[in-house]
Amino acid sequence: MASNFNQLIIEEFRANAGRVGGNFQGSTLLLLKTTGKKSGEPRTTPLMYMADGERMIVIGSAAGADTHPAWFHNLMAKGRALVEVGTEELPVRAELLAGEERRRLWGKLTSRAPGFAAYQQKTTREIPLIALSRDGDPERPD
Repeated sequence: MASNFNQLIIEEFRANAGRVGGNFQGSTLLLLKTTGKKSGEPRTTPLMYMADGERMIVIGSAAGADTHPAWFHNLMAKGRALVEVGTEELPVRAELLAGEERRRLWGKLTSRAPGFAAYQQKTTREIPLIALSRDGDPERPD
C-alpha cells in the first residue's frame, strides 16, 4: 500500500493527466506499477524521471538512505513493470545502468536536479539509475 504522501501524489497525477503541483511542479513524473517481491501485492510508486531518447531514467535515491527503495527491489526482481506517463499506461523493461553510461546520465541528471547529488553524499551506496524501455511486456516470462 502506498504511503499517504504517495497516495496523494498518485491521485493528483491521475486527476491532472500526469501533472502535479507542490514540490514536484514542473518535474517529469511517472507512476511505476510493480508487484511486491515478498508480498506479491501490486504496488504503485510515483517517481521523477529523466528522458533519454525513448527511455525513461528513474533514480533509486531513497532520499539518500543507506538501502535501496522497495520499488527498486520489486522492479529488479521481475525486470518488467507498467508505468503510467500522462494518461498512457505502458509495459516497460528495466535495465540497471553501469559504467560510462551511468556516469554520463548521472552527470546530466544532477546538473538538472542537484538534490540527487546531495542524496548521494548522504550514503555510501551508489544510487542506482534504471532505464525503462517501452518495449517490455510485464506478463511475458523471460
